[in-house]
Amino acid sequence: MLVPPQDGWHDTGDIVDIDAEGFVTILGRAKRFAKIGGEMVSLAAVEASAATCWPEFAHAVVARPDPKKGEQLVLFTTAPEASARDLSAWGRAHGVPELMLPKEVRIVDALPALATGKTDYVTLNALARAASGETGEIAA
Repeated sequence: MLVPPQDGWHDTGDIVDIDAEGFVTILGRAKRFAKIGGEMVSLAAVEASAATCWPEFAHAVVARPDPKKGEQLVLFTTAPEASARDLSAWGRAHGVPELMLPKEVRIVDALPALATGKTDYVTLNALARAASGETGEIAA
C-alpha cells in the first residue's frame, strides 16, 4: 500500500521556488556540501562566489578526497582566464573565508550537462577524482 508522505512532501534535498500558480522550479540542492578540516562548506555557495567573480561564465564545484583535510574543492569553469590565485584574491577582498575558495581550478569549454540541462556532477566528480588518482572504487 502506498502511503502519502507526512505533510504532503518528500524530502528530496532540492531547493525550490513555488510560483503563484503552484508551479515548482528547482533552484538547487541543499545537500551539496564538502567537509574540509571538520567544517561543512556549501558547494552552491562556492559556485556563487565564482559566479560573482566571473559572472558571464558557467561554474561548478565538486569535492574530492584529501588525505589531510578530508575533502578539497575543485572548480570547473568556462572562464578562460580563471585561476585559483585570482579567485583567492577576489575572496579576500570580499570577505570570503579561505576555506570556501578552491585551490584547484579547471577550465573547460563547457560544463557537462544531463539531458534535463542540469549540470552533470557525477561526470565532474569522476574528472576530479581521476586527476588525483582516486578512482572512487572501494578496496575489498
